[in-house]
Amino acid sequence: MRKVLVFQHVAHKILGTLNPLMKQERLRVRYINFEREPEASPTLDKYSGLVILGGHMGVYEAHKYTHIKVEMRLIEEALKKEIPILGICLGSQILAHVLGSEVYQAPEKEIGWYDIELTSEGRQDPLFADFQQTEKIFQLHGDTFEIPKSCQHLATANGCTSQAFRYGDKAYGLQFHLEVDEPMILRWLDNPINQKEISRSNGKFSIEQIRAETSDRIGRSMELSRKTFMHFISLFGQKERRVLLGSKD
Repeated sequence: MRKVLVFQHVAHKILGTLNPLMKQERLRVRYINFEREPEASPTLDKYSGLVILGGHMGVYEAHKYTHIKVEMRLIEEALKKEIPILGICLGSQILAHVLGSEVYQAPEKEIGWYDIELTSEGRQDPLFADFQQTEKIFQLHGDTFEIPKSCQHLATANGCTSQAFRYGDKAYGLQFHLEVDEPMILRWLDNPINQKEISRSNGKFSIEQIRAETSDRIGRSMELSRKTFMHFISLFGQKERRVLLGSKD
């Protein structure tokens, strides 16, 4: 059975909509929860792919969150092996850093639903085949980066231009959160760290407004999530078929 290694940084940042799709395609998922096991030292042996999830820490805080250095080393190894890689939010930032970009605090945080616009390269990329030119996607981040020179720039936005990129044929970084469903977003809004960030915005962000927009936007987001992530899962090749053995007379 094909296996996927998942780097998790905080308890409430999970695979979300990716999880049932991977199970459907008979991919076995193993979480490495660095919040629970900061000293974990996993390997890529026998894994067919790598997913790096989000978190509140910054890539520039590797001295404090030493597991980030472990992740960087394994991402480099995964790139050399040319296995599928998906970095989401913090995961995209770590991937970008490994590929040569500096990660830094953005001039403004993005919390809530924002317009994401495909670039010319993004319109030709199979991962975004079901996107319209502009889509409203959920965001929750305060850091950003320049698209690595070795990568294709796939999506942009007015505030944070580095929204999605691809390295080679199988490594993707997504700054936005396409993996969320409505209960997941509501849990994030209840998280004390996120509530503190929203309260510091001097009214720019509103939990009530984000809740209302989520109710309106989540249907389209879920549709895009399923189609987009199925394109990513297709990079693992055809799913294994069960072989039925006939009994001998």
